[in-house]
Order: sequence, then C-alpha cells, then structure tokens
Amino acid sequence: MRNENANAIDGVLLWCILILVVLGIVMVFSSSSIYASEKLGDDYFFLKKQLMIGLLGILLLIAAMAVNYQIWSKLVYLLLIGSLLSLILVLIPGVGTEVSGSSRWLRFASFSLQPAEFAKLALVIYLAYSLSKKQKKKTFLPKALVSGVFVLLIIAQPDFGTAMILAAIALILLFAAGLKLRHLLSGFLLSLPAIYLMVIRADYRKKRILAFLNPWKDPTNSGFQIIQSFLAFGSGGLWGMGLGRGRQKLFYLPDAHTDFIFSVIGEELGFLGVVATLTLFLILILRGIKISLSAPDPFGSYLALGITLMIGLQAMVNFGVSLGLLPTKGLTLPFISYGGSSLIVSLIGAGILLNISSQRVRSIKKL
Repeated sequence: MRNENANAIDGVLLWCILILVVLGIVMVFSSSSIYASEKLGDDYFFLKKQLMIGLLGILLLIAAMAVNYQIWSKLVYLLLIGSLLSLILVLIPGVGTEVSGSSRWLRFASFSLQPAEFAKLALVIYLAYSLSKKQKKKTFLPKALVSGVFVLLIIAQPDFGTAMILAAIALILLFAAGLKLRHLLSGFLLSLPAIYLMVIRADYRKKRILAFLNPWKDPTNSGFQIIQSFLAFGSGGLWGMGLGRGRQKLFYLPDAHTDFIFSVIGEELGFLGVVATLTLFLILILRGIKISLSAPDPFGSYLALGITLMIGLQAMVNFGVSLGLLPTKGLTLPFISYGGSSLIVSLIGAGILLNISSQRVRSIKKL
C-alpha cells in the first residue's frame, strides 16, 4: 500500500544525474579518442564501453528507483559479507588483478570489477541499518570496528584515497547519529600516527605530498601531472578551447579520461564549463541533504545522507586534486570519469536516493 506521505520522485535530482551521465559520456570520448586510436587502434573503444556501462547503470538506477528502499535493510548482511569477501579475494595473488602495483580488480572474462566501489555502498547500507535500530543506549564501537576492517582491507590494495573517503563517510554518519565531537576528534588524533607512517613509508605517497606542496620542484616527474592539470585549466579561459580541441589530452595529461577528466572539462569547456559542473554536483548534494532531512524513517535518513556523502565527498576530492588543492589521489569523478564500477555504484546509489525522495515527508519545505 502506498505511503500516504508519498510524493513524486525528485525531478531536479533526476535531471541533474542524467545531465552528469551525458556530460561524462561526451567528455570520456573527447578525452580518450586520441589515446584509444594510438594505443588500441579504435577511436571509439572507451566511448563504446562507457555507453554500454552507462546503459546498464541507467537500467539499474530505474530498478533501484522503483524498489522500496526498505528492501536494502533486509539484504544488509548479505551485501556486507559479499563485499568483505570480495575485498579479501582481490588481495589473493592470482585472483586479484594487479595494475601499476595495485591489486584492486577482479577480472571475469572481458570485464573487471572494482570491489572497493561496491564496498562503499555496502558499508553505507550497513551503517544506515545499524544506526537506525532502536537501542536503549547507542553503541558506536561495533560500527567503527566494521568500518575499520573495510578501510584496512582497501588500504592493503593499496587504495589510500578510497580508504580515506570510506573513513570520512563512516565518521560523519556516526557523528550524525550522536557520536560526540570529542570522541570523533579523539579517534582522528589517534589515527594520525598511522596515517603519517603510511605516507612516510610509501615513497610514492611521500612524493605526492611533496609535489602538492611544490609541484615546480620536480616538474618532469612527481609534479608533472598537477602542472599539466594547471595548464589545462589555464588554457581554457572563460569559454574553453572547444569540445575536442584540448591539447593536454594529447599524451601530456596522464589519466585524462579517468582521474583528471575535470581538467579536460576546464580546458575544453572553460571556466563556464567548470562552474556548470560544480553547480550540478552542488545541486545533487543539496537535494541529497534535503531528502535525508525529510525521509520517513531513520534508516531512510541515514541511507540518503550516506549516499550523498559517497558521491559528494569523492567529487569534492577529485575537484580538489585537479585544481591542486589536495595531493594527487587515484579517485574518479562520479558519473563523469571512465570506469564501470564507479559509474554503476553511483547510479545504483542515485536510484536508491530517488526512491527515498518519493517517500519523503511533506512537511519539509522546498529547498
């Protein structure tokens, strides 16, 4: 029976997501066609894959949007255990696929899966379910321990950026559920020595920090990527060089169609394109917060907030890295960067968020 407080889905959020997906497909083709032609002999290699993944993702979004979000509370432990096992499997030599020294993928025939992306959504669902359960006294330790296990497994891949995003999502959700600020700060301070050791003992991480502080000190090595990103934004000006006319993607800017696709947007679509992209993500975050505040129950509220954080935090980190405001991390831009697992998880999460929006309480006014 339909909830008497039910509304139509959030149309603004839906259009925002669809525009981001279309922008992503266009920019993936623009940023990858030369590389694909030279390295793979097919200009449309990445475009075709992104189109297929995007179509599958849209179908999954529609399915998640149509199914009552409460079903995820019944699948929570299945999703949690499945994600945990996949994070373990990816670390086993011969099972996980290693690329550039990192074992982050499970390969099945012609496609690969990145378990860390699905682990983010699984952990958000678990935390939302666990935090929403009625208890005489809320205990945060079990939730923190489960989150810690996920974070450590992702660090072991190694994937420091995704691990930090996951930790931030968990801490913010715990804080929203009532964890006192002093406990939050205590946990953060206690983790600082471990974070310092992880950075200082990994030469590539140390180089990234130094390159962030002064990329011009080593412009042809550790500082190369961020300098090329600066050049892309600087070349774009107000209006941009025009779609497909960017130069940095011509084997200057590494990862142009993945981690640094925002730089290509800045070069080809200019300052206006950058502002438009930032605005779309800002709208998404604000609508997500509104949905969280107006959800009909605590599970929906925590789930909406967690999904908003999952997408919003990663987008902000990607923007920060591309603009030189944060050290370089291997994090894609949700909905836009090339990458199947990221796009699929983002669209499933968006579908769940849209379903929660269709059942929100009417008393919350327009944002």
